[in-house]
Amino acid sequence: MTTVEPVTRPGWPSSPFGGGEDDWLRCAGCGELQYRLRWENNLRVCPDCQHHARLDLPTRLNMLLDPGSLAEFGTEVEPRDILGFVDAKPYPRRLAEARARTGRADAVVAGTARIEGLPLVVAALDFAFMGGSVGSVAGELIARAARRALADRVPLLLISTSGGARMQEGAVSLMQLAKTSQELRRLHDAGVLTVNLNTDPTYGGATASFSMLGDVIVAEPGARIGFAGPEVVRQTIRVELPAGFQSAEFLAEHGQVDLVVPRESLRATLARLVRLHAPAAPVTPAARSPHLLTEPARVPAVEPTALVTTARNLDRPTTLDYCRGAFDEFVELHGDRLGGGDDPALVGGLARIGDRTVVVLGHQKGHDTAELVRRNFGMPQPWGYHKAHRLMTHAARFGLPLVTLIDTPGAYPGIEAERRGQGYAIARSIEHMSGLPVPVVSVVTGEGGSGGALAIGVANRVLILENAYFSVISPEGCATILFKNAALAPRAAAQLGITPGDLLRLGVVDGVVAEPPGGAHADRPGTVQRVRSVLAATLDELVALSPEELIAQRYARFAAFGDAERQAVLTVGEKR
Repeated sequence: MTTVEPVTRPGWPSSPFGGGEDDWLRCAGCGELQYRLRWENNLRVCPDCQHHARLDLPTRLNMLLDPGSLAEFGTEVEPRDILGFVDAKPYPRRLAEARARTGRADAVVAGTARIEGLPLVVAALDFAFMGGSVGSVAGELIARAARRALADRVPLLLISTSGGARMQEGAVSLMQLAKTSQELRRLHDAGVLTVNLNTDPTYGGATASFSMLGDVIVAEPGARIGFAGPEVVRQTIRVELPAGFQSAEFLAEHGQVDLVVPRESLRATLARLVRLHAPAAPVTPAARSPHLLTEPARVPAVEPTALVTTARNLDRPTTLDYCRGAFDEFVELHGDRLGGGDDPALVGGLARIGDRTVVVLGHQKGHDTAELVRRNFGMPQPWGYHKAHRLMTHAARFGLPLVTLIDTPGAYPGIEAERRGQGYAIARSIEHMSGLPVPVVSVVTGEGGSGGALAIGVANRVLILENAYFSVISPEGCATILFKNAALAPRAAAQLGITPGDLLRLGVVDGVVAEPPGGAHADRPGTVQRVRSVLAATLDELVALSPEELIAQRYARFAAFGDAERQAVLTVGEKR
């Protein structure tokens, strides 16, 4: 037996799932027979291989939205045969058949709705209506949905399953790419959240416009997503396509989507994304953290070489440890959107600390050799910094504070990194960060190596853990270049001014976070909670400033370095 497609019929089904008369069907993924009722109760996902069968649109919306919350608009808009197009059938006949099959005038359902009680506007394509093709009516309804979301200042959810532009409407169909894209541009400019949910399949004009322009892009496992269909690609360039080509997982690997989410978790994931972008409630300022040292005399002295060794200890908390422990909620976002990929050496996403949502990003190492290798020892490639740039833009767009966690020997000095513009990627990140209109707090948690660290360290407040360091170069690199002998790294470490006490005297950092007895590597949970305490208090100070004040304060902070009068006050040379 072959896989039985879900039944589609006019109107909304009384049950959340359609069905057929056969009791069994064969999974298109693994070929195993499945009991229909079990398959439907599992949201049409194969329990053996997790193949996600296509859903009809009523089923999809009933699965995602609060019951009875969808209030459609634009149902009076109908397509017209503007070209008199005839393929195997006249266009009007195709439209009539699609209407009879689906019970709607065209391929889009648009309306206001709620998900877990949270208001949003939804526009969803129906593959059962001429392959979800995007014609004039689809473009108009998506545009109306975007305008409604802008007027109401609520998130827009775009659900795509489409074969592309509707050829029977010629260039008018092509113009819908521009029409819908400019509406999303208005939402971006206004800081109104747009979330894409791309399902199987999403191709052509949809991916070249609204389906890939969301602030967050979510895809179902195995969904085929691309611009040109695989047969077009294969026939055009005449090569065999790689396994999994254009699958959701393929796009995630190449930095094109944020999240690949199993169907059973989609509703909760979408609700979390909407909730994390809700307007912030008034927050009672936190008390000043007792763990933040701002006077150099209070910072314990430490031998530089021992400091470097401790900073590199693999038992110290990583960025993901902080994300999961210092924050109440964390959703990791992925990808640079530029085709470089999703650099595992630099991670980030949305997080909640108390009642405040922030964007957090940081270098990620690991606690064992396998993870260190997979994370490239916390040394980002150019696409890692492009991902950081994208997350910084997200913070600015939605007025969310940015928290960065620094722990890297430096940016990766590889051939491909240089070929792909490592220097530009770092410079672009530094420049962008300097002008963000939101509070920015950076914490050096381990190694702060050179421009690779500074790329996410241009902050209003730069803090450092008691056993971390920040340096223009690693001691080994300095010794190799200036002393012609890497074994003289201890001598270089002693002269580079890399200790927290030195950095605080120089004004490079604004405070030192005291670690628990024995150090961060001996008490990860205690360290994470201390960082949370410091972050909460520091953010409370900064959110009181206007965007203009934040930018001006950050500008003044970094403009002061190299000023002769200030440097005379801040020098540490006389203490040696």
